[in-house]
Amino acid sequence: MATNTKRKESMADRVYEALKDDIFEFRLIPGDKFSEGDVGTRLHASRTPVREALYRLQREGYVEVLFRSGWQVKPFDFQQVEELYDLRITLERAAMHKICGLAEQPQALRMLTAIWNPDHPSERAVGSTVRALDESFHCDLVAAAGNREMTQIHREITDRLRIIRRLDFTRVDRVDATYVEHAAILEALRSSMATEAADRLTRHIRASQKAVREITMERIREAAEAHRQSPVESEQQPTSQGA
Repeated sequence: MATNTKRKESMADRVYEALKDDIFEFRLIPGDKFSEGDVGTRLHASRTPVREALYRLQREGYVEVLFRSGWQVKPFDFQQVEELYDLRITLERAAMHKICGLAEQPQALRMLTAIWNPDHPSERAVGSTVRALDESFHCDLVAAAGNREMTQIHREITDRLRIIRRLDFTRVDRVDATYVEHAAILEALRSSMATEAADRLTRHIRASQKAVREITMERIREAAEAHRQSPVESEQQPTSQGA
């Protein structure tokens, strides 16, 4: 019995990861509709793990259930994204001031400085590694401020923005800018220049926000065009039935 339960959980995890990857890579675009049967057929999974995976994605805000008509990839709510970015900036600016008010500089500053001030450009991270490092940079700075509630709320915002923030590192110029801007923020913090650090951080986040919005819209347009130009392929991909 335990073995069967574990097997179901494992299949649900695989279905979850496959669907999430489809959404992140825009093989499923916002507004695409599909049924549990479609997913099960494509991924060779029974209804129970498929449903578990979809409910998990629903809780995380990636899909929504449609009354009597299956599921849908949740359309982007850019107003909500703007509001989440505003809240994120408010929390991170507060963290800058708290860090500069500490009696001793947190060890996190030294560790982050080593990462974002490499001796040579060839030592910079790439791909998924730099995405993970960027997320850690912001989360670690907030955590270094020492407010656990602030840290928890910030992590929840980070989770909700991950689907679009990751696109910021699909362009080389954005990776270069991230290294330069992170280093500048850390320099201001080490000099206990709270307002300067907060202002640099705000400009950095707003530049990233603008870039990811542009990239997101471009990806959605490209994916929608591919759907229109390849109707045969769309029919062969049962998880994607169009917006």
